[in-house]
Amino acid sequence: MSNVNISIDGKSLKVRDGTTILEAATSLGITIPTLCHIKGLIPTGVCRVCVVEVEGSKTLMGACHTPVSNGMVVHTGSPRVVAARRVIVELLLTAHTGDCVNDTNAENCKLHNLASDYQVGAPRFNVKAPRFHPIEESNPYVRRDLSKCVLCRKCVRACADIAHKNILSIGYRGFRSKVVSGFDEPLTSEACRDCGICIEHCPTGALSAAPGFKALKGGAVR
Repeated sequence: MSNVNISIDGKSLKVRDGTTILEAATSLGITIPTLCHIKGLIPTGVCRVCVVEVEGSKTLMGACHTPVSNGMVVHTGSPRVVAARRVIVELLLTAHTGDCVNDTNAENCKLHNLASDYQVGAPRFNVKAPRFHPIEESNPYVRRDLSKCVLCRKCVRACADIAHKNILSIGYRGFRSKVVSGFDEPLTSEACRDCGICIEHCPTGALSAAPGFKALKGGAVR
């Protein structure tokens, strides 16, 4: 595989052809925010938080899934990029209807932190029927508050591609879409047991460890 020359935020570097913009930027120590990306898995570009500006392109491009090309010039923090990310975060907050004000773990919510970083306040968009889901605490391992879910699909992919269990999927359509188990059945301990890999990858606190359950990195438990 050949090497290509690119420039990111004024820094020139040579990387292998096929490298993504996100990977190239990371090698330079440049941080591009992501919500749906899982290192080592095929990127999906679902959340769009990682958009960057590429000179010569009419549209912004998702850094997590866009491969570099020779001579590419990338800007990761231009006014256009910042404005787009602010709107994207605001749109995600519209679907994120969980109670973060009283959440003692809100500092661990990546969406909450992105809203702070980009100075995004309460969403301006009116939604006739905000998504609300009751908190599910029947599973002894995983506590689910899907009102905080932004459908990044990280839990679905981690369950399928890392834990190889394929318990979770996306059900319904449009604004009614949600992460489901089976045919939208309760997440029972028979289906989902002492893994915790989905908790580790959830960026918003929609999934958390049930009381008494300690999920360790990599899906191990204690």
